[in-house]
Amino acid sequence: MEKGKLIIFSAPSGSGKSTIVNWLMQQHPELQLYFSISCTSRAPRGTERDGVEYFFLTPETFRQKIADGEFLEYEEVYHDRYYGTLKSQVEHQREEGQNVVFDVDVKGGVNIKQYYGQQALSLFIQPPSVDELRRRLTGRGTDTAEAIEERLAKAEYELTFAPQFDHVIVNDDLATAQQETLRLVENFLGK
Repeated sequence: MEKGKLIIFSAPSGSGKSTIVNWLMQQHPELQLYFSISCTSRAPRGTERDGVEYFFLTPETFRQKIADGEFLEYEEVYHDRYYGTLKSQVEHQREEGQNVVFDVDVKGGVNIKQYYGQQALSLFIQPPSVDELRRRLTGRGTDTAEAIEERLAKAEYELTFAPQFDHVIVNDDLATAQQETLRLVENFLGK
C-alpha cells in the first residue's frame, strides 16, 4: 500500500478555510482525505470520544510528550490548555494509506511543512482584504467588537506567513476558491 500524503491548510480566522476543507472532504471522497487526529489537554465536550475527535491527555502527559519531542506541532492556547499533532499518529494514518489533512494555525502549518518538505502540500487560504475579513467576522454575529479587533490584529500578523506556504488561495469567491483548492490537491496527489 502506498503511503498517504499530507495536505496542510492554514488561514486567518474568518477566511473560509473550514468551509473549503469540509467541502473538499465531503464532496470528493475519491481523494481519500482524513483529518489528522490531534491531542488536547482539555476535557471531552458533548459526545466527543477519545481517539475520534481528539486524543484527550492530561496537561502533565502532554508536557511529557513535548519534552520527548513527540509532537510535529503544538500550542498552549491557555494555561495548561494544549493542542498538538503527534508524529506517531500522522505516521499511523499514512501507513493506512490515508491522505492526512491538517487544519492548523499558521505556525503549525509552517512547522509541519518544514518537517515533511515535499511530502506535504501547504495551502494558505487568504481573505481578499482585511476589510472583507472585518465584514465577515462582524456578519457572523458571534464575537464582540473587541474580540473582532483582536482577531483582525492576529489576522494581519498571520498574513505575513503566507509566503512560506506552497500556494496562496484568495477566497474572494467561494466556488472559485473551492475549485482552485481541488485542482491543487488533485495535482499534488497525482489524481
